[in-house]
Amino acid sequence: MIRRFARPYARAIIDVAATPQKANEIRRELERFEEARSSAADLQELYANPGIETDTKIAVTRKIADRLRLSELTVKVLEVLIRNHRINDAGAIAAAVAAYVNQELDIVVADVRTAHRLSEAETAELKATLEKRFGKSAEVRVTVDPALLGGFVARVGSEIYDASVVGKIARFRESLT
Repeated sequence: MIRRFARPYARAIIDVAATPQKANEIRRELERFEEARSSAADLQELYANPGIETDTKIAVTRKIADRLRLSELTVKVLEVLIRNHRINDAGAIAAAVAAYVNQELDIVVADVRTAHRLSEAETAELKATLEKRFGKSAEVRVTVDPALLGGFVARVGSEIYDASVVGKIARFRESLT
């Protein structure tokens, strides 16, 4: 679900980028910046503190952007977010851009939890299966959840496919009652 405040920023990024592919590049760079910002307590404090000058925040952002090798367009987007006091929402804005881009490029996103790390071949097979099932290109995001014991759980939009051992045990219990 796209957060309401993120929509205008996402639409503006897509308009400025001119193509969904370029907007997707900006999204990936925003995600990298957000990962760096959220993983460092001092950066979180810097951006959350209204007493620190906007120019200082922009200077720090430019240094981070240089280290991350972000494009100039992404840096300009970050500057707009800083000036509008939305830099702490960069992750939500990147998610909104992703939703619009995926819709535009006809991509389905699957969040998959697996009991163990998937090999490249297993990931490719899962991706191919999802693409066949939905008739669209698929983006598969895999996380490992050992609590599943075995198998996987895939969420595509509002649909959930549970092929985990834990899910099978739960369905078996339900059938006994």
